Amino acid sequence: MEPRMNLMSQPKALKAMGHLAAVHKEVVDAALSATTAELVNIRASQINGCGFCTDMHTKEATARGETDVRLHLVAAWRDATVFTEAERAALELTEEATRIADAAGGVSDEVWANASKHYDEQQLLALVTQIALINAYNRLNVATRNTGGNYTAGQFG
Repeated sequence: MEPRMNLMSQPKALKAMGHLAAVHKEVVDAALSATTAELVNIRASQINGCGFCTDMHTKEATARGETDVRLHLVAAWRDATVFTEAERAALELTEEATRIADAAGGVSDEVWANASKHYDEQQLLALVTQIALINAYNRLNVATRNTGGNYTAGQFG
């Protein structure tokens, strides 16, 4: 499969992605652990079939010390014992917020309440923002057929 366009060669795309990165810095960095953010990124990217983002975030997580076992089990987190209750709540929220069209009411009250047990309001804002951001990146990459496999950890700073 050939990419439809190189987003990195498009000045307007780079500018737009810079704005997304600024939102991340403003909202997410201070309130959400890098480990949780990467788990969220990986799970949403798996659901959306984004090879580029799945490649990127598994490599970034590995570079930060994440274990192979946990990375291999992200897709099956419900049946794995290697995630904390807080991480499980974040993954559950990620799935419902990513598959928002599949549920008539969006994110259920039960899933939100479970996440609220583990994250304060600032952290919930960061978590929801991270989910929205990775879904935006996934859509950019899937629509343009930006493929995975060639990312190097730290490539974007």
